[in-house]
This record gives sequence, C-alpha cells and structure tokens, in this order.
Amino acid sequence: MSMECIVHFTVGHKEGPKKLRGLIFVDKGKSPTGQQLLDMFHRNGIPRWCLTPHDELLFRPENSAETYTYIRVNELDLGQERYTEDRNLKSLLNELLPKQRTGL
Repeated sequence: MSMECIVHFTVGHKEGPKKLRGLIFVDKGKSPTGQQLLDMFHRNGIPRWCLTPHDELLFRPENSAETYTYIRVNELDLGQERYTEDRNLKSLLNELLPKQRTGL
C-alpha cells in the first residue's frame, strides 16, 4: 500500500534560499530513497542533481553553471510520522566527525 510523503525542501539560489514542497508516494512505513527525491526534483523542473556523499538530505547540481547552489531536504511528512532535521545535533556531529577532503 502506498502513502503520500510531503517533502519540504530549500533550494539555494544565488539571490537567497527558497522553501518549496514536493510529493512522493512511498510504501507504508518507508521513507523516500535518494533516487525518489532526485526524480521528484526532475519532475518539478529542477535541473539535474547529485547526492552529497556525506549527507543524504543535501543535493548539489551536476553542472556548476546552474543558478541553484544546493537543495536541502528539511522535513519528510509521512502523515503520522514526521521527520524533521535536528540542526543542533547535525552541527554538533559535523564538529566532532573528521572532515574528509574531496580531492579537487
């Protein structure tokens, strides 16, 4: 059985961030996958994106010439269950975990 998942996300523009929402259908009791999120962005006219290796809720454009700089998934609303990113916990973990260089 499928259920709706409302995805609340922020698109980083050069002019500033813009909060948007999208809709994904997922199996009951499951969260959307990274590929489902990428497909949702594409259906909504947002250009090609790729997952960030260290953060499954942060996406970067494949083409650096895009006017968008990032997409951050802020909340997954699955009806009764609701996932909201804990920014304080994330900030603390980012400070404690060693930084990995990307080799550019």
